[in-house]
Amino acid sequence: MKRDLIDITDLSVREIDELIATAEDIIAYPEEYREKCRYKKLATLFYEPSTRTRLSFESAMYELGGQVLGFSEAQSSSAAKGESVADTARTVSCFADIIAMRHPKEGAPLVASTKASVPVINAGDGGHHHPTQTLTDLLTIKREKGRLGDLVVGCCGDLKFGRTVHSLIGAMSRYDNVRFTLISPEELRVPESVRSELLEREGISFRETTSLEEAMPELDILYMTRVQRERFFNEDDYVRLKDSYILTPEKLRTAKPDLAILHPLPRVNEISIAVDDDPRACYFRQVLNGKFIRMALILKLLEVE
Repeated sequence: MKRDLIDITDLSVREIDELIATAEDIIAYPEEYREKCRYKKLATLFYEPSTRTRLSFESAMYELGGQVLGFSEAQSSSAAKGESVADTARTVSCFADIIAMRHPKEGAPLVASTKASVPVINAGDGGHHHPTQTLTDLLTIKREKGRLGDLVVGCCGDLKFGRTVHSLIGAMSRYDNVRFTLISPEELRVPESVRSELLEREGISFRETTSLEEAMPELDILYMTRVQRERFFNEDDYVRLKDSYILTPEKLRTAKPDLAILHPLPRVNEISIAVDDDPRACYFRQVLNGKFIRMALILKLLEVE
């Protein structure tokens, strides 16, 4: 029976740990994986713009010896003619062994997975889920900190629309002794659904604050996010909130020496480029980790030993 990945909770903690272990083995022994997906094809169906996620999936498949086909915008697909996601998924299943789909509408990859005859990976659906970014984040935290439990995780910026934050909270709340510090303007607080269904229901320790500087000394992980123009209905609200938090070297003076700074990227201006040379800045290492964890995921869903 085929497996899909639509939501990070589709994977058990054991499966996540196994994926991380496979990714670390790929990092250590890349030559052993170069022919694992020979003659296999990945279809990348991207209905909205992407740089890192699409190229990361494509690079992952090529490094496994496979091939890639697909499209990078809706206008270059039959969606421009009115074809449904369901019909596209059934059609592409005739050509590819596995599908990675990004779509602006929440639930579109789930619909695709019900019609596709091959595994479907959600590569981001609106403000909903982005499970492979979460796997990337978990691998990065594991490699930077050596563990996924006993951590204070600060999430900063757009916590209302940030799908990466919602997925990260859902994933890390399953590990022992993880506490969250949620840093945002009042207007961009984490949604009530995340607060009640993920944090309060599971008894996860968290607090909310509007001050990054006040939270900084306690953090083991700082997960920065951009304020996303594409999620706002009102341009004035976006302009007012977009510069709410800008991480600078000055703001890092009270941070722990082993703090790990993550960002799902793209960055606009919420992290000063002066921070890039700080050894605690992990976000470009995080990008590379994304390729390795997607390689591990492709192998798992294609049931390649």
